Amino acid sequence: MRILWTGVAALALTMPAAAQSLGDQVQQQMPSLMTIYKDLHANPELSFMEVRSAGILAAEARKLGFDVTEKVGGTGVVAVMKNGPGPVVLVRADMDGLPVTEQTGLPGASKVRVTTKEGVETGVMHACGHDTHMTSWIGTARLMAANKDKWSGTLVMIGQPAEERGAGARMMLEDGLYTRFPKPQYALAFHDAAQFPAGAIGYTPGYALANVDSVDILVKGVGGHGAYPQATKDPIVLASRIVTALQTLVSREISPLDSAVVTVGSFHAGAKHNIIPDEARLQLTVRSYTDEVRNHLLDGIARVAKGEAIAAGLPDDKLPVVSVEKDEFTPSTFNTPDFTEDMAAFLTTRFGDKRVIKMPPVMGGEDFGRFSRDDKDIKSLIIWVGGVPQAELDAAKKEGRTLPSLHSPFWAPDAPAVISTATEALTSMAIKLMPKG
Repeated sequence: MRILWTGVAALALTMPAAAQSLGDQVQQQMPSLMTIYKDLHANPELSFMEVRSAGILAAEARKLGFDVTEKVGGTGVVAVMKNGPGPVVLVRADMDGLPVTEQTGLPGASKVRVTTKEGVETGVMHACGHDTHMTSWIGTARLMAANKDKWSGTLVMIGQPAEERGAGARMMLEDGLYTRFPKPQYALAFHDAAQFPAGAIGYTPGYALANVDSVDILVKGVGGHGAYPQATKDPIVLASRIVTALQTLVSREISPLDSAVVTVGSFHAGAKHNIIPDEARLQLTVRSYTDEVRNHLLDGIARVAKGEAIAAGLPDDKLPVVSVEKDEFTPSTFNTPDFTEDMAAFLTTRFGDKRVIKMPPVMGGEDFGRFSRDDKDIKSLIIWVGGVPQAELDAAKKEGRTLPSLHSPFWAPDAPAVISTATEALTSMAIKLMPKG
């Protein structure tokens, strides 16, 4: 939680004149917003537990005159401000932290510890920057309320739970987000970024983030003494063959022009040196962009697991069991291309071409894509806002070291730069989309 007011002031000095009025309003809010940020950072909550965080967002929105509904899709918050005729614009922030013990060593670092529903005691940290997202959400709500004379339409601001579990957006939609509340024509969000300079804005037309599937494979076998393997069907050997064969799904079955990842992140089997166990368990993360590639990968995993088991001589009742965690599937995030290019051009006029950067897609996941996935009439955009001070980027490059990534216990974004930039970007885009007649 480094406080770099000098950096923020420097950013303000580089703003084109047309951006100064809104930029000045953002800067006036920054002391209060940073107080909120430090509170949110020190008190993170895991997915499905975001009660305190949701309460802060709801209370701030109510003070501004929004019509606020809590407990939407669990702990979700929906704040609606109707300001005359015009489009409906949705602005989303996610609220959950991660089961990560903070190791930044900075003042105000999270010391929260909880026991998860799985019974694991862990530290909790906003290692993905959702505290900057919530704070910018509040900043945007404040500026939109203060500038009602400049826009006409309906603003729907949502605080979303459980993004890290890939469930929150789905839960809010299933709880009537588009039937109980105004349905948007436009959906906006941002995510902090650990790979480019603080205060820079990144955008990606088209696919921006990936489908993410979690897959479990239970590999069955016939256990026995390690000295007599001929009397067993070794599930460890079979699971190893499956791991190796899975790599051919991407290298030999998916076009080199399509993106795909199949990673085995966990392999558990056995308990003693000289015992061949009855089973082995694999955990996979599977990533893609298109539904076609996703379906091919998931079908291929089941086919490879079954085929290797048959080749190893396993009977039908001992074939591997492949399970896909459907409730935590994160669909790919697709930024509406023409809309994204238009918004990028607009942001460039406000922030300058050195701060607005076209970025390649990444294989990380974000469930924001659900808000437009089933309705192509909704134009959708999530932008990146850089969080690494330029001096740190330069030093890391010079020294040949890697900087902390998102989800790292060492990730500490330049919060003032992220929050001020994101607040101004989201507010200015929303006002542009709802022009006063």
